[in-house]
Amino acid sequence: MRIVYDNIIFSLQKAGGISKYWFELIKRLVTYKDVEVIFYESENQNIFRKNINIPVHRESLLGTRLIRYLPFTKKIPSKSIFHSSYYRISLQSDVANVTTVHDFIYEYFRSGLAKYIHVLQKKIAIKRSDGIICISKNTKKDLLKFYPEINESKIKVIYNGVSDEFRKLNDPEKFLTNEFSVLKDRKYILYVGDRSKYKNFSIAVEVLRYLKDINLVVVGGKDFSEKEKELIKDVKDRIFHFKGIDDHKLNILYNNAFCLIYPSSYEGFGIPVVEAMKAGCPVISTNRSSIPEVAGDAAILVDDIKAESFVHAIKKLYDVEFRNSMINKGLEQANRFSWDRCFEETVNFYREIWYKKFGG
Repeated sequence: MRIVYDNIIFSLQKAGGISKYWFELIKRLVTYKDVEVIFYESENQNIFRKNINIPVHRESLLGTRLIRYLPFTKKIPSKSIFHSSYYRISLQSDVANVTTVHDFIYEYFRSGLAKYIHVLQKKIAIKRSDGIICISKNTKKDLLKFYPEINESKIKVIYNGVSDEFRKLNDPEKFLTNEFSVLKDRKYILYVGDRSKYKNFSIAVEVLRYLKDINLVVVGGKDFSEKEKELIKDVKDRIFHFKGIDDHKLNILYNNAFCLIYPSSYEGFGIPVVEAMKAGCPVISTNRSSIPEVAGDAAILVDDIKAESFVHAIKKLYDVEFRNSMINKGLEQANRFSWDRCFEETVNFYREIWYKKFGG
C-alpha cells in the first residue's frame, strides 16, 4: 500500500492541534514497514515538524497561500491513498482520497469571504473523499448535520491521542527555572490555545478580578492585540504569556498549575483537556460540543459560560480531597486516548479504503 501525504499544515501553522495530529501520524508512519510513504512539503517553521527527519518532495513553485486552496497538483502513482493534512484532494480517478475533519468552527463562528472559501474547500474534500476521519463523535454529528447526503459508512471516528511527554512530575516546582522562574511561589490557573472569540479568553481574565490570589498563565496564540491589552490592563501584572513552547515545557506548566481553565464554546476534540489530565492537572471546561465526550466525569464542566461559573468551579478545587479525586479521575480518563491507537486505527482505515477502492 502506498500513501501520499501533503504536509501543507506545517506551512499553515507554526503550532496548533492539527499540526500536532499530523506530526504524530508521520512520526509513526516513517517507522511502519508495511507501507510506502511519499511526502510533499514546503519550507516552514512549524515547531513539531523540526522533530522529524523525513525525505520530502516539493509540490509546486507556487506559494502556500495559493496552493492551499487548489487540488493536489502532482501526478500520484496509481492505486495510492492520498491524505491531505488540510482539506485538499487529488483529482485522479485511480487514487483514493482520505480527509480528516477536525471541527466546524468556520461554519458556526466565522463569516465573510474567509468562511465561504473554507466551507467550499471542505465541502469539495468531503464529497470527493473515499474515506472521512472525524476526531470525535460530535464532529461526526456536525458533519452529518451539514452534509446529510454523505454515506455514513465512509465515516470513521478516530480520536486524537495525547503525547507521552505529558505525565506527573515529582516535585514539579523544581522545574520552574529559566523563563518559568517568574512563576515560583505563584498560584496560577492555565489557559492553553489561541484566543479566538469562541474560545472566551475574556472569561479567564475576568476570573482574576474575582480571585485576587490567582495568576493566569497563557500558552500559545499570538502577541496580545491592542484590544486584548485594553482588556487585561488592570490585571496585567498577574498574567504571564508563553509562546512557542514544546510539550516538555508545557508539561511543566500543567504540573505546576492549580487547574486548566478551558472556557471554549466549541471544540472538535480539545487536546489540552486530555494533556492536562495526563499531567495531573484538574480541568474546568464547558459542557459543550466534544468536551463532555472527551472529558467524561473527570472534569468540572459548566453549563453557563460566564466568569462566575468558573470562579465557583475553581473554589470547589480548594477542597484538597475533591481536587485529588479530580486529578485521579483525569489520569484514568487520559488513558483512553493514545496516539499509537490513533495511528493504528488510521492505518487500518487506509487498508479498508484501499481494498474497497482497488479490490485487493
